[in-house]
Amino acid sequence: MANLADENKFFADVCKNFDSAAQFTNHPEGLLNQIKACNSVYRFQFPIRRGNGFEVIDAWRVEHSHHMSPTKGGIRYSEMVNEDEVMALAALMTYKCAIVNVPFGGAKGGIKINTKQYSVAELETITRRYTTELIKKNFIGPGIDVPAPDYGSGEREMSWIADTYMTMNPGQLDALGCVTGKPIALHGIRGRKEATGRGVAYAVRECVDVAEDMAKIGFKAGLGDKRVIVQGLGNVGYHSAKFLAEFGATIVGLCEYEGAIYNPNGLNVDEVFAHRKNTGSILGFPGATDFRNSMEGLEQDCDIIVPAALENQFTELNIRNIKAKIIAEGANGPTTPEAELIFTEMGGIIIPDMYCNAGGVTVSYFEWLKNLSHVAFGRMENRYAANSNANLIATLENLTGKTILPEHRLMIVKGASEMELVNSGLEDTMIHSYHEIRETLKVKPGTQTLRTAAFVNSIDKIAVSYMNLGVWP
Repeated sequence: MANLADENKFFADVCKNFDSAAQFTNHPEGLLNQIKACNSVYRFQFPIRRGNGFEVIDAWRVEHSHHMSPTKGGIRYSEMVNEDEVMALAALMTYKCAIVNVPFGGAKGGIKINTKQYSVAELETITRRYTTELIKKNFIGPGIDVPAPDYGSGEREMSWIADTYMTMNPGQLDALGCVTGKPIALHGIRGRKEATGRGVAYAVRECVDVAEDMAKIGFKAGLGDKRVIVQGLGNVGYHSAKFLAEFGATIVGLCEYEGAIYNPNGLNVDEVFAHRKNTGSILGFPGATDFRNSMEGLEQDCDIIVPAALENQFTELNIRNIKAKIIAEGANGPTTPEAELIFTEMGGIIIPDMYCNAGGVTVSYFEWLKNLSHVAFGRMENRYAANSNANLIATLENLTGKTILPEHRLMIVKGASEMELVNSGLEDTMIHSYHEIRETLKVKPGTQTLRTAAFVNSIDKIAVSYMNLGVWP
């Protein structure tokens, strides 16, 4: 029974955070209950042929809120996935989209498998059958519900989903908008793979750039002197570490399921990644101290921790051992409410998951817009902008009699590529959203944490949407 209680705690934790924030709003209880509840929970099973027999696969798709259409959320492939987790992640997607002003409702999917135990052909069969089940129940479509990659899935799985949907919906003009995170060849968008990690880095950079807030925890503003430990060397963790290092931080620790490594003088993320690829483990990296217990790696001396693995990593049992002053939640739900309360009392700052890891859904939104418009960002204006800039430079050179160096000319003349436009849009989104959250924290001091302030913002926005729809008087 204890295990069952733990399994059904994640959604309760999300609701607990919601309730803590709801007291700072003026919405009626009924509307708050409507916002909080999962609108649709679809649990299903389907068989696949394995060897000489069959195996039954458990799967879910949860649409948490229809205040905006379509709903949006990834599909998690994990033997640990369960209904409570999918409901919690769908709810977080609703609040996340509202926080970064992306016009989607929240959704999430789950397939209960260990991907390492299946061949590529079997994974394709599972993915296509899962998609077929969603199509049968009208749980997928560019204007209905748009999945994306999550833990255990990626571009390959999204391409199978897109192909299955197009096969069963011939002639639908916007069919490719049924899923995001697709390969570029299937009209995905440049920058999507690294978007979540890049967004985490933007969020951390924005937080530490506020001198007033940093002074309260004894830090100087800026990333230049900050030591960072990252948990998880998957897509989110790797790119979070990579971009934080590019922004000036020092990565001193990396943690994975096989253990952790630490070097107070800094680690080269790409070299560690290559070492793990060659040896199968981050342990044994030259110059670093090994920890067989991954959690012990998180307890080493640092300024910022980025948990970018799974939920419930920090609890009331271990949070006091954390030496960092800032936790930037790259993963969903890595800190329990009880642990957050303790960490806040210790004087720490948590950059909440529902904002911190919103880079993925932000760029997924850009991909969805690209699919609906049927044209890549920058394609219409890139060459025009380059020619206009070249003409402007030529005019200035004629007027001044001075020549601009070729390398400088290239920087000025070049029009923006799709990648540059995507990164610009992501950066602007993360900057604007952080200061929106921080402003709420300032005007409603009782909220106390960035998470509560973020929830307040999302609740207010969703409530307005419901009222505009006429769902609530």
